[in-house]
Amino acid sequence: MLLAMGLVLLGTLANASSITPFVGDYTGSANVVDVDGTATPRDMSVSIHETRHGFNVSWTTTTYKLDGRVKQQKFSVDFVPSDRPDVFSAAMQRNVFGHEVPLDPMKGEPFVWGRIEGDTMTVFSLFIDAQGGYELQQYDRTLAEGGLNLSFSRFINGNKSRAVETFLQKQ
Repeated sequence: MLLAMGLVLLGTLANASSITPFVGDYTGSANVVDVDGTATPRDMSVSIHETRHGFNVSWTTTTYKLDGRVKQQKFSVDFVPSDRPDVFSAAMQRNVFGHEVPLDPMKGEPFVWGRIEGDTMTVFSLFIDAQGGYELQQYDRTLAEGGLNLSFSRFINGNKSRAVETFLQKQ
């Protein structure tokens, strides 16, 4: 019993330590290219920090529209270790017992999870629409000298609809 508890603790520590190289604040900009070839300029930032039970990824995107409008979106997700090495569950709400749990994609809420493979942290967001179709967003953040290389893709029902690649400078 004591050995099993020790192995669980070691697994949790291994998951927590894999985030350490990613911790920091990063900023950059890019042109987001839609499937039709149109590009829209965006400023981006991401903050990655350890938390008591895992880590948090918070990001902001500022879009500059052709008509002069500016649109800013902010997101923040806490991640906790799962039973799988280097795979993390999003802890986005609390259940009736006070435990953090993912949102429910069957209610139109995103299902979010993350993984770390080598020098790349990937965050996935899955949305299921009212007709049963889906949208999958994938954020790959790869460690690079002086920051992160960001590769973002959006797929709607399996078809790539948007992509962006840029470098985010560590602050």
